[in-house]
Order: sequence, then C-alpha cells, then structure tokens
Amino acid sequence: MRNRWRAAAAAAAVGLSLIAWPAEAGQPVRVAASGTAAAEGCDVLAPGASAAAGKAVRAACSQIGVWYSWGGGHGPAPGPTYGMVDPTDPASEHDPQRRGFDCSGLVRYAYAEATGQDILNGTAHSQYNTPHATARFGPSEGTGPLVPGDLLVYGNARKVHHIAIYLGAGKMVEARQSGTRIMVSDVRLGGDYFGAVRVNGTPGQGTFSTWGTDVWTHAEASTTSARVHKFAGPTSVRISCQKHAQPVTAEGITNDAWSYLPDHKAWITNIYIKGPAWLDGVPTCP
Repeated sequence: MRNRWRAAAAAAAVGLSLIAWPAEAGQPVRVAASGTAAAEGCDVLAPGASAAAGKAVRAACSQIGVWYSWGGGHGPAPGPTYGMVDPTDPASEHDPQRRGFDCSGLVRYAYAEATGQDILNGTAHSQYNTPHATARFGPSEGTGPLVPGDLLVYGNARKVHHIAIYLGAGKMVEARQSGTRIMVSDVRLGGDYFGAVRVNGTPGQGTFSTWGTDVWTHAEASTTSARVHKFAGPTSVRISCQKHAQPVTAEGITNDAWSYLPDHKAWITNIYIKGPAWLDGVPTCP
C-alpha cells in the first residue's frame, strides 16, 4: 500500500519479539514469536467461511512475523520475494533486502495456497475487482455480513490501495506497511475503508458493484436503446462480458466500455461499475 501509518505505531500494535528462522530455498520465510498469543490469535475466528477461504486464512496466518516488503510476493509464482523502494515512503529503503510480502502479495499467496491456482495475481485494486468475486459489501455494512476469508479493501472506486484478509471477530491479517511485519490488526472501519469482497476459488462470472443513484440499464450497449431496469442505488451485479460500443459521458467521465448483466438481460455503461474503465479479468463479449 502507498498510504501508510507510522511504522513505530504499527510495530507497537504488533507487540511481538521476533526471531527469524532460516528458510530453505523457495520456501516462505517464517518468523517465530517469543510468545504464542499473537500467532494463536491469527486463525479462523468465526463460522461461515468456505473451505477455500478457511485455507486462505490459515495460509496468511502461517506468515505472521514475515517482513512487509513493498512489491514483495509478486514474483513469477506466489510466495515471498525481495521488495523494492517505494519512492513515496522513506521507510521502504530497506525493502530490497527484506524478503516478504506487500498487502496484495500476501493475499495472492494465501488464495494460491488455498486453491492451488494463482487466481489473485495482481494489485489490490485488481484483486478487489476480480472475476472470482461472489459477493461485495459496502462500507456502511460494517463487518456484520463478513465471514473469514473475505477481503477488506481501502481506497475508492478509482484506486484501491490496501487489502487485508478478514479473520472474524473484528480482526484481520495484513501486510500493512514498510518497517513492519505481517500482523493481526483490528478491522479499521471509517476513513477510506471501501468495503469487502468474497472470493470464490473457482472461475465464474464476475460479481461487481454499481454506484450512483437512479442508474438505468439498456437493451443494447447504447443510451438510445430501450431502458430495462433502474438501480436506485449501489447494487451487486453479475457481469458475463464487456465490449466497446457507444461512448458515454457522465459524472465527468467518458468511456465507451459496456458490460452485459445476464441476470437483467441488459447492458450498463462501465462508468457506473466500480472498478477501472475496462474491468480486469472480464472477457470481451463475442
């Protein structure tokens, strides 16, 4: 993540005395805590998680104490790597010597371990917009509907900059910022908390969220075609494919991408879909 809290405060929150274990080549770098309370606190802490989500939680928890390293975890295969200097963060100056994960690198590793597939290879923003999503939750819903393994995100529709894995009981595991190690934290609601996404371990039609009020879908990928359905407010929708069609200007944005909603048998301009202008991972319509 690029927006960071002070390393000293985050380190104090971890409260660990850490001892490095040597690692075999190609294996995760693990760190043992002098006390086991923090490690024991990282687990599936509530019911409701799928088998894959539970495995993802435990995979992330196996990395407690490993260094945060900016760019870490984004090698050719999931797993810890040496990082790089983040030009916006002086605390990252030692990240090229620290083998570990950044926030999205940890999420990538956890779900690869859980599913046997590299389904979340990308940035926090692309992970939030993954076509493997089965449900999305807005910031106003808090943690009430969440289950362990759900991914909590921070930022906005244009840029998600941080991602963490929900454990249950108001806790999450995260690679938080340079100068700290992977830790369990209290879920941070408010501020730039943007919501959460639930991930399915098997490929499927992507679930995304609309934004705005009184947004109409259309029979064709054109605003001049018949109106089909109006979304009064933000709504979770399935998208089967997208294509370039009529350019639309709305909300100060111009975009020619349209998405097909199979449940509504209708099209919506991508302007009103949370995510990039051309949605990551969504196929082009034939």
